Amino acid sequence: MRRSRLTGFVTSLLLAAGLGLTGAASAQASSTAAAGGYVALGDSYSSGVGAGSYISSSGSCNRSTKAYPYLWNAAHSPSSFAFNACSGATTDDVLAGQLGSLNSSTSLVSITVGGNDAGFADVMTTCVTSSDSTCLSRIDTAEAYVANTLPGKLDTVYNAISAKAPSARVVVIGYPRFYLLGQSCLGLSEAKRSAINGAADYIDAAIKARATAHNFVFGDVRTTFSGHEICSGNSWLHSVNWLNIGESYHPTASGQSGGYLPVFDNAA
Repeated sequence: MRRSRLTGFVTSLLLAAGLGLTGAASAQASSTAAAGGYVALGDSYSSGVGAGSYISSSGSCNRSTKAYPYLWNAAHSPSSFAFNACSGATTDDVLAGQLGSLNSSTSLVSITVGGNDAGFADVMTTCVTSSDSTCLSRIDTAEAYVANTLPGKLDTVYNAISAKAPSARVVVIGYPRFYLLGQSCLGLSEAKRSAINGAADYIDAAIKARATAHNFVFGDVRTTFSGHEICSGNSWLHSVNWLNIGESYHPTASGQSGGYLPVFDNAA
C-alpha cells in the first residue's frame, strides 16, 4: 500500500492456506522456474513494505531489496525478473498496471492481493480506535464483501495472468495472522485480536478456493509465522508504528526472509 493509505493494515489480516513442494522436488521446481522469467505481482506484502531498504526508483510502491521476490531472484537468478508488486495495490491495480511483464516465456509468477479490496485498512482503524462490538461489526461487513464480491475480482486477475503467461507456475501467497493469542499484551483486547485472526482465516479461505480453481499453488505462511506474531516474544510483524504508520501491520525484514521466502521457495 502507499504510505498515504491505511490499506496496508488490510493485508496483514490475510492468511493463506496452501500447498508446498518440499525437498528434492522443491529444488527441481525452483530450478525449472529459474530457467524462465519470474514476475512478482501484488500488494505491500510482496513489495516489502515494513522490511526497509526500499529501492528509490520504485517510488511510492516501496519495493524492498529485503522482500521475498527480490531475495528469491538473488538466490536463483531466473532468466529475467520483473518486480512489479506495489504498495496499496488492489486487484484493479494489478490488472491496470502490473501485468505488462507477463508473456509466453514467463515461467513463474508470485502474487499477494485481495486485502486492500476487502477494506481491512478500515477494519484495523476501527478496531484500534473503537469498542469491541464496533470492531466485530466492521469485521462482519468485511467478511460479507469477501464472500460476495472478492471471488469475482480474484477470478478476473487470475484469468488475466493465465492468458498472458499460459506456461507459468503461479504461486498465490497468503498472509500471517497478526496476533499470538493468550498472551499478556498491550493494545487491542483479546476479543478483537481473536476476531481479526478469524477474519484473516476467512479471507484466505476465499482466496485459496479461487486460486485452487485456477490450478494455482498456495503458499501458506501461517506455519512459518507461528510464534512470531504480534504479542510474541519475537514478532516478525510491526505493530502500530506511529513514527511510520505505513509500516504498521507489515512483515519486518525477518518476516520476509524467514516467513515468506521459505514458503515461496518451496512452492516455486
